[in-house]
Amino acid sequence: QAQLMESGGGLVQPGGSLRLSCAVSGSIFSINAMGWYCQAPGKQRELVARITSGGSTNYADSVKGRFTISRDNAKNTVYLQMNSLKPEDTADYYCNAQISVRGGVYYDYWGQGTQVTVSS
Repeated sequence: QAQLMESGGGLVQPGGSLRLSCAVSGSIFSINAMGWYCQAPGKQRELVARITSGGSTNYADSVKGRFTISRDNAKNTVYLQMNSLKPEDTADYYCNAQISVRGGVYYDYWGQGTQVTVSS
């Protein structure tokens, strides 16, 4: 069974930076795409950034130029560098990974979430 563990959230002032990390552990065969989603109070969960196994990325329009997603395949870890943070970035951030445990079918796995609060 695969598990995702996020870290790096917290409280930061507007204009500040945070780096989120998400490590995949457990017995897995391979990981396809990985991504970060956010969910603000009263809103639906939405995609922030996504990266394929080959390194192709896509971002929500609201974070383009400010956030950077990357991954270390050797460590089964995905990162989200968040710069120039704004109060509207405040949300719970969830890591997602498409994982094949035994080879073949990939399933979506989710982390527990890490809270990011941008406030002065």
